[in-house]
Parts: sequence; structure tokens; C-alpha cells
Amino acid sequence: MSLTAIDLFCGAGGLSAGLEMAGFKVLAGVDLFEAAGKTFEVTHPHARFIGKPIEDVTIDELVATTGVAPGELTVLAGGPPCQAYSVYNHQRGMHDSRATLFREYLRIVKGMQPEWIVMENVMGIYSIGGGEAVRAIKAELKVLGYEVEERVLKAEEYGVPQERRRVVFIGNRVNAPIRHPAPTHGENLQPFTTILDAIGDLPPLENGEDHGEVAYAKPARGEFQAFVRGSRSTVANHGSPKLGKINVERMAHIPPGGSWRDIPFDLLPAGMKRAKRSDHTKRYGRMTWDGLSCTVLTKCDVHWGAYIHPEQDRAISVREAARLQAFPDWFEFHGSRTDQYVQVGNAVPPLLGRAIGLTIRELITEAAISTPIAAE
Repeated sequence: MSLTAIDLFCGAGGLSAGLEMAGFKVLAGVDLFEAAGKTFEVTHPHARFIGKPIEDVTIDELVATTGVAPGELTVLAGGPPCQAYSVYNHQRGMHDSRATLFREYLRIVKGMQPEWIVMENVMGIYSIGGGEAVRAIKAELKVLGYEVEERVLKAEEYGVPQERRRVVFIGNRVNAPIRHPAPTHGENLQPFTTILDAIGDLPPLENGEDHGEVAYAKPARGEFQAFVRGSRSTVANHGSPKLGKINVERMAHIPPGGSWRDIPFDLLPAGMKRAKRSDHTKRYGRMTWDGLSCTVLTKCDVHWGAYIHPEQDRAISVREAARLQAFPDWFEFHGSRTDQYVQVGNAVPPLLGRAIGLTIRELITEAAISTPIAAE
């Protein structure tokens, strides 16, 4: 069974990595972000990266690049940029030009005619225009011959050590059944992957310390560390961003599970001195070894979320953020450190992508078994 995929808005390639883990061959990725493109090229050597605005990508170019004619592609995947839909963007709305980029995805669906489609986006897509974006996606795909269902998936239920909610659309034009992946972790299932499971083997760092590629601090502990390490003996992207003296002083007062409320009043930022103690629950948050990470964003800024290491007075490294997104350690990020955090935060966790890919494989197999062979 030949399973092929193209990843639009691919970023560094988290969804692509997950689909490849599920047995798909990713033929191409499309994105405008140059640093992410470099990461994608290095980590997906068998795929072609097309670095340009999606509006400029033609069907003829995709066919020539991948060697797959319209109607032959198994999966067209993509997550249009989420800023217009995100609850963090208080000016979001259908007037935002980024909210119409899903129409470019639909244009390529129409041209490539994949058997299956996968779209991923943030929870805010439900509220934009009173649900207008969701209704438009499903209605326009219906016109193109696709039955589509969407569901909110929780990344931690698929082995990702992070509380992360994403809306995933799955559809097909081949009259196959549609379902979303069943959880593998949680109550009465495998235990959640904790922060200790995820990053407990990485070398300790001082604030601002970065020695490039380094050896692991400990032997691999547990299934997750064995998965992310593979056969590697060293790890890259593990450097600590340098925080100012005042932030180091603040962190010293924050226990595991604590937050800005534990910082002495005279050390608080001016704005937070006026804040209600019930507000901003994640700001200056310190992780706990036995818990899950908060959602990894494009900036692991201690001022905005719980991104302080469980024991060390520093912000988490790019590698630690990548581990919390379930990226294997062979997946090395390129560009500036700022660019690397953006690539990690924007990604679909590969383990979530793998669960989606495996489910689509199962559905394809079930459809093939249930389809009667025509009599000769």
C-alpha cells in the first residue's frame, strides 16, 4: 500500500514527522518561514520544501515536484496559520486576511484531489465569526466531494507530555468511514507522560548556558526517553536563554507548581503589582516533575507562561520545549534561537500526528476490506 502526503503550512514538519512514523511518505512541504524550511529539509530529506506564499503555489508545481498526479495523493495535510483564530489574538475575526488562508488550502484540495484531507487548528477557530470558519471549511469541502468531521484532540491523551487542545478535521472523498484516533493515555489507559519522563535525562544548565551539542546526563528512563533518544548519545538545541538579573531573583522564590504569586511584592513587574491574585495563573510558573506542561507557545517566556524548569532557575531550552512537544532528538532545529522556539511552538506534536496517520491507515485498510471485488 503506497501512502503519500503533502504538508501545507508545514513549518518545521511536526505533522510530517508523525505521518512518516505512521508509514506515510511525505513528498513535499510548503511554508513561507525560511528557518523552518531549513529544519524541514534536514529532517525530511526525502521530501521537497517549497518556500513561498501558498498563494503562489500552483497545482502544476506540486505535480512536477512530487510526481503525483491529481487524484493520486493519499493525504493533503495542513494547518493554516492560527493567529487569526487564537484566543490570544483579541482582534481575531473573519476580516483578518490570515483567516482566509484556509481557502488556499481548499484551492489545492480542489486541484490535487487527495483521497484524504487533514486540517489542524486552534480552539479559537470555533468562535471566529460565531463558527463561520468551521462551517465554511466543511461546506466548501462538501462541495468538493469530501465528507469531513472535526474533533478537539487532547495531545496528552496520545503520549505528549503537555496539555494542548487542537481542532483536527479529517475527511475523505472515497466513501470511507471517518473517525479520530482513540486516546492511548489517561484514566484506565497508559499513564500520562510527565515532565520528568520527558526532560529528566537532559543535562542541567545555568541561566544563559549553552555548550552546543552535549552528552545526555543520565541513561534513558522509560519508554518516552527511549523513543526520543533512539540510538543517539548526544543532543542539540539544549541551551538556556539568558534572563536578566531581576528575573533570576524572581525565580528563586518560586517553588515547583508556584507562580508569580510567590514572588515578593517588591520584585514583581509593575503591571503585576496591580493584578488580581486570581489572574494570570501561569505567569512565572515553575513546572513540576510529576505534571504536564502547559501549552508550548512560540515564546517560552517566563513572563507569559509556566516555562521555568522544575529545579533550575532558568527558562526551558529549545530542546526541552521540543521534548514537551514529543519531537525526537534527531529532529534538530535551525535558525536563530527565537526562530527555533517559534518552530517548536507552532508544530503539531509528532506523536499526535502519528496517531492521526495510524487512524487513517486503519480506515483505508477497513475500506479496502469492505469493498467487494468486482466480478470479472
